Amino acid sequence: MVTDDLDSVERRAWSAVVTLAMRVPSVLDSRLQREFGLTHFEYRVLALLRDSPGHRMRLSMLAARGHGSISRVSHVVSKLERVGLVRRVAAPSGRGVDAVLTPSGLDKVVEATPDYLVAVRALVLDGLDETQKAELAVLAEKLSHHLIGMLGGSSAGEVAG
Repeated sequence: MVTDDLDSVERRAWSAVVTLAMRVPSVLDSRLQREFGLTHFEYRVLALLRDSPGHRMRLSMLAARGHGSISRVSHVVSKLERVGLVRRVAAPSGRGVDAVLTPSGLDKVVEATPDYLVAVRALVLDGLDETQKAELAVLAEKLSHHLIGMLGGSSAGEVAG
């Protein structure tokens, strides 16, 4: 089915979203890899664990909060486990598996966070004044909720419709 082309405002908006979605993660990946040996997604998993009670979280919850598939999270946790930053343990309920941040993992995420925040500010936030940052927060949250609604909470898949 052919649909009407995007109008000029829609084209501008979509172009900006694509630029952000493609360039920011790429730059963060390069910077984190070079300085700390982590991808952006690996950093995100470590940061989520750092901020969780007991530095532990169910793999399915990591996938949901990290906006990755369970398969991707499992693969990343395996890699982080091999380098001693995370370990897998049975969930307290006996059902499922938790990822637990090791002391080395905590050290790594604490070490990487200041540089990560400098990069996030330089790449995105410093380009906006305080009002624009608040507007971006509202718009990005609205789009995130819309996307989660369209994909049923999944980070991958086809658009429903």
